[in-house]
Amino acid sequence: MIKASAWRHPFRNAWLRHLACWTIHWYIRLVYATNRWSIEGAELPRRLTREGRSFVAAFWHGRLLMMPLAWHRLTGFHMLISAHPDGRIIAGAMTYFGIGTIAGSTRRGGSAAVRTMLKRLKEGGCVGITPDGPRGPAMNASLGIVNIACRAQVPIVPVTYATSRRRVLATWDRFHLALPFGRGVYLWGEPIEIAADLDETGLERARRLVEARMVDMVREAESRVGHGEAVLLAGGAESSAARVVGD
Repeated sequence: MIKASAWRHPFRNAWLRHLACWTIHWYIRLVYATNRWSIEGAELPRRLTREGRSFVAAFWHGRLLMMPLAWHRLTGFHMLISAHPDGRIIAGAMTYFGIGTIAGSTRRGGSAAVRTMLKRLKEGGCVGITPDGPRGPAMNASLGIVNIACRAQVPIVPVTYATSRRRVLATWDRFHLALPFGRGVYLWGEPIEIAADLDETGLERARRLVEARMVDMVREAESRVGHGEAVLLAGGAESSAARVVGD
């Protein structure tokens, strides 16, 4: 029997947590199977993989849902996921796609998460980071992702997706819940190389470049599936109420 306290805090119960992970994983597969997808720029991460180069994949927190199926198991891949209970659910769902997870954040330079990411990159794997997570502001990149790429001497490869049918949730990241039976697009961007000898000014310049490139790619992806910019940016977003957008 599941105790009443487990329903008040459902993800503390191992069985309910497992069920949530399994359900999310099948929902992702359903959305992927029932949308008509186009993929652009996939040759960029494949080229790096052929060359034996690791990289950091960068995507916004609000675009996390469909990222497991952007990867197609090119090489070993680990996502940085918040240690928050909700993050444990996401981490559990990722395992169904053969994706490893690292619990933590890039915001603490000496954290165990940073050391683990550097180790995975040194071993030849790749790491996925949401540079506006885990608390935002939405679509504002932190310096953490640039510091990781600088220390590991690997490029940052931005990636995003958009779907014609989705629900934009009233969350800090304006989470895009993709819906079935529409059109979708994945976009991979050109690798952004980070020099090893950057000072604070150089690191900030690199951070702004990564952020601008990622924002531009989201705009492009949204345009490809027939949407405008109204729901994209935290600063210029429309009503915070969740809404459904469709063909």
